[in-house]
Amino acid sequence: MPHRSIYFLFCLLALRATAQDRYELNSGWQYAPAATVKVQGTDLSMPNYPLAGWKPAIVPGTVLTTMLHHKQVPDPFYGMNNELIPDIYTTGRDYYTCWFVKDFKEVYPTAGQQVWLQFRGVNYGCDVFLNGHKLNEVTFKSMFLRQQYNITPWLTKDGSNRLAVIVYPPDPVGNPNGGQGGDGRIAKNVSHQYVAGWDWIQPIRDRNTGIWDKVYIEKTGVVNLKNPHVVTMVPGKRMPSGPQQPATIKMTAELENTSDKPVQGILQYTLAGKKIWKAVTIPANTTALVTLPNAILNNPRLWWPAGYGQQELYTTELQFLVNGKPADKESLTFGVREIQRVWNTTTLSSQFNVNGQKIFIKGGNWIISDAMLRFTDERYDAEIRYHRDMNLNLIRIWGGALLERPEFYKACDKYGMLVFQDFWMSGDCNGRWQDPKKAEDQATRRKYPDDHDLFLRSVADGIKLIRNHPSLAIWCGGNEITPPDDILAAMRDSLLPQLDGTRVFFDYSNSDSMSMNILKGNGDGPYNIQPTDTFWKFRTYPFNSEVGSVGLGDYESLKRFIPAANRVPPVYTPAAGGQRAREKADSVWEYHKYIGYQDQIARYGPVKDARDFAMKAQLVNYDQYRALMEGFTAHMWDWYTGTIIWKTQNPWTALRGQMYDYYLDPNACLYGLRKGGEPVHVMYNPVEGTVMTVNNRFISNDSDYLAIKAYDMAGKSIPLPGSRVKLDASAVNTFMNIKDTVDKLRAEKGIFLSIRLVSSDELTHGSNNLYCLPAANGQYAGLNELRPATLGVNATMMESGKMLVEFINKTGSIAFFNRISILHPQTKERILPAFYSDNYITILPYERKFVSIEWNDKSLTPLVNVEGWNVTTKTVIPSTGAAGK
Repeated sequence: MPHRSIYFLFCLLALRATAQDRYELNSGWQYAPAATVKVQGTDLSMPNYPLAGWKPAIVPGTVLTTMLHHKQVPDPFYGMNNELIPDIYTTGRDYYTCWFVKDFKEVYPTAGQQVWLQFRGVNYGCDVFLNGHKLNEVTFKSMFLRQQYNITPWLTKDGSNRLAVIVYPPDPVGNPNGGQGGDGRIAKNVSHQYVAGWDWIQPIRDRNTGIWDKVYIEKTGVVNLKNPHVVTMVPGKRMPSGPQQPATIKMTAELENTSDKPVQGILQYTLAGKKIWKAVTIPANTTALVTLPNAILNNPRLWWPAGYGQQELYTTELQFLVNGKPADKESLTFGVREIQRVWNTTTLSSQFNVNGQKIFIKGGNWIISDAMLRFTDERYDAEIRYHRDMNLNLIRIWGGALLERPEFYKACDKYGMLVFQDFWMSGDCNGRWQDPKKAEDQATRRKYPDDHDLFLRSVADGIKLIRNHPSLAIWCGGNEITPPDDILAAMRDSLLPQLDGTRVFFDYSNSDSMSMNILKGNGDGPYNIQPTDTFWKFRTYPFNSEVGSVGLGDYESLKRFIPAANRVPPVYTPAAGGQRAREKADSVWEYHKYIGYQDQIARYGPVKDARDFAMKAQLVNYDQYRALMEGFTAHMWDWYTGTIIWKTQNPWTALRGQMYDYYLDPNACLYGLRKGGEPVHVMYNPVEGTVMTVNNRFISNDSDYLAIKAYDMAGKSIPLPGSRVKLDASAVNTFMNIKDTVDKLRAEKGIFLSIRLVSSDELTHGSNNLYCLPAANGQYAGLNELRPATLGVNATMMESGKMLVEFINKTGSIAFFNRISILHPQTKERILPAFYSDNYITILPYERKFVSIEWNDKSLTPLVNVEGWNVTTKTVIPSTGAAGK
């Protein structure tokens, strides 16, 4: 009886604690270089210790982002400013070792309540002090390992608290000697590698030292509910719409009892009106993994990749109840879907099925949202939306960067992007190749990082962080390299099966288990500009993890980070007299990793200036990426099961491999890729001369009609024979051969070739594809003969943040390649980000086209600007339309 009385009293005290209450410490931080602080952390963390001379700090953030905020360094993304910032390899680690201090209010907890301090990411090491107490016994290390401290005993009675954190840079920091990852030694740490420089970025001078990810205070009862895990099982072959057979939901969670008494309670959640629960007893001072009974979800709303169906999500709340009252709870959002990997015996590569349906992977390689780790929900949302708008369905996270943040995955869940997540290895730093720029030999680098146990603990924690996201599809040991044998074995055989168990694991990104390289020597790549027919006729990996091309932005993009004196076009010198062809670019362009266009720009005529060069580059961009995706999808299921573009974005102001620039301004790459990747697409095969269709849907399209026309440079149309066609489900179909006719028509000056797939109601266009084909000599000289076109532009506000623009070609000439931009009504600068249903549009004589535009600042009514090849630049004010009704 006394024992029961004590237990009952204990439960009452525990229930006096509030249920989960979590908030972020993301403002009010101050910082100072460690060299200027002469006291220990125990003194510094006392709430009454004066902080005279300290400066506000950016947290989450890095030392360099805080220095940039105070204008102590110039913007490293502009011009060659990065050269003006001291590099940590030269200054030594002490230069970027800093204290970060945060004063915060937290009421002293009542009996049974626990208060936790949580760090989601510190780079690289740290010591943590609170109110005169050191919280960690030994210096914490690892960029990717979360930290949690029970700070209940150390909170002050009056609720005024001070947190002090000293942050140490990686060790070693690596020599940024121009190699991939510099001298490679940055990989001796459990951290990201690009910060020592790569072929697409200059070194980050502080190596991103700082409290780079979120810091939280969380309040719980005596039992802390953490790391919930949901697994959804969707048997059979499903369709995106219609009634569904049941799905099975499996749920587990960790329960941490912080007290010296056992606690009895119920772990539960509610799904579709049904309560799923289990009674448990958690022993004293123990963390227990609790498995709830399986739940059967009838007629589930399924999650599908982009282009295949809706991205339905469920939200539930796990609770741990003591005597019917919540001691702690966690909200959980998840999607109901099942991903299967099968081996395609025709292509000899992995094929991915979602909910039983095969998905042709159209992916993009992603580095990181911002090279200096300045992450926001809004930027993540915009970038992932751009990827959805490119008609992609997968993003690969490159291994020299991060385990991406939950906010990234949340956006991928929303927009239907499957994710291929590498861990922190690269062939360059981790010893796949001999490299004279590396400080240590290949065998030594194969053992990186130095602390294998730390790496594995970081992997385990990272799996728990992101495993509930339906978008996460693939785990990968590293970029172009396997981890060391002991790490690989632990990940493959223990960690991933135990902590996830639902996703495929590739030992490295171009592993034969992903894709057999049946054409030795023709693996990943190409990475530079190609004749567009290359993508149609040359076979590469059957699931190519990296293939890409150019990505220069237009002149408005260049103006943002290239000084005026350096905005000069590159000069291309053709091969002659035994000399190789050369392309010479300005030194600032080279610093920003410009990748050349070779002879492709010159095919459109002489370059006048940088503006003209950048505009003509957009013509090349559009054709490159449309051809890339068309060439791969033309061989869907016979050569390929997927392809992943290297790469779709840059985390700084680079001049290569991007569909939009660092400032989120799209270029023509995005819209060429969007066109080539349409879920239902009609296209012209430049090698065979056939008209082809790609249908990514799970159902066939009956009785569609192919309408084909050619247009000469005067705008005269030449009808070609059409045909009523049937499109098979998830298949490529080949129809008439028009090569001889097309080659004859284009021979002298080039032509426009219009191919339209008209739906069975003969009113709407299922796909509308227009090619500008060069003359027989490969030149586009005929474009210079286009007569001026008069373009009517009518813009109407449909609602706040959204407008519809109608373009009417009022002439018999083709209105060629028109860039649409929305401008701020006062500054006349482009509003970024902005989302266009189409762009770089060409409008045939006397035809019209509608483009919808959305933007984030709904208080603005933008101007609409249009500029084209043979159209006078025009800016219009939208009418109020529906928004004014």
